[in-house]
Amino acid sequence: MNDLASRPGERGSLAGRTTRQRSAVRRVLDGCADFVSAQALYERLITTDLPVGLATVYRTLRELERTGRVDVIRDKSGERRYRRRPDDGHRHYLICRACGRSRPVESQVVEEWAERAGELSGYAAVEHIVELTGICTRCRPDTSERPDGEDV
Repeated sequence: MNDLASRPGERGSLAGRTTRQRSAVRRVLDGCADFVSAQALYERLITTDLPVGLATVYRTLRELERTGRVDVIRDKSGERRYRRRPDDGHRHYLICRACGRSRPVESQVVEEWAERAGELSGYAAVEHIVELTGICTRCRPDTSERPDGEDV
């Protein structure tokens, strides 16, 4: 199986040809710990031996989003940022407004609420966007309240 083909548990496969450039985009994205913009991803790619155009980065990210393989947020300026979606599905994140660092948060209650709201209103295929932002312990002057590694 090539590395852009659909894996078990994933929503779909990437349309179009599987190229070394698309594989490189996915490989570099997989190595990003936090959300990354298309431009930042492109800048990481130009340091590799394989030339990848910015248009290829955008096309690949769009297709990964369409097939449910990345989570997407918007930063303060409205720019889209991407992070590889874990194999166990959709996540919500708490994102630092100062540095952009992110961490997944428990969100089952949100998922249940969205499903129930759809059922009660008669809507189908309900989707939702939940944005949680704050200032992480690394960026906050007083970090004595809560250790950074504590789960939310």
